[in-house]
Amino acid sequence: MPVTTIDTTTALILIDLQNAVVGRPASPYTGAEVVARAVELADAFRHRSAPVVLVRVTARADGSDAAPGRTEIPRPPGPLPAGWDAIVDDLAGHPGDITVAKRTWGAFYGTDLDLRLRCRGVTQVVLAGIATSIGVESTARAAYDTATTSRW
Repeated sequence: MPVTTIDTTTALILIDLQNAVVGRPASPYTGAEVVARAVELADAFRHRSAPVVLVRVTARADGSDAAPGRTEIPRPPGPLPAGWDAIVDDLAGHPGDITVAKRTWGAFYGTDLDLRLRCRGVTQVVLAGIATSIGVESTARAAYDTATTSRW
């Protein structure tokens, strides 16, 4: 059934909009263009007092616990630079936002995202991000599985 309306208890989940990811080459839109659109979405959700979730991927400085990535994008040699996993400034700093740190591709596995959504009575999610075929897709699949088994 197609979604024609958004429930009043819908959350926006923005995935991997952090310094290292946004700074990489992207297509068909640049990281800056994706962030600009995400800011508009987040502002609209905040204006309606709807939850905004900022998901960032993180790992130890030496990368030893980092999730395996895409093979066409080699990992930089050496330690990860300071601030690589920080949410971009344009989206950060809103006290009502929920921040989730993940260590895998999706935002549900190994995090408290499911609990935080259920506590707020969330019934739908809108997903956006920069790496659609990695973080966004993995989170979408897990959101469906979580919603059908736990009933947000």
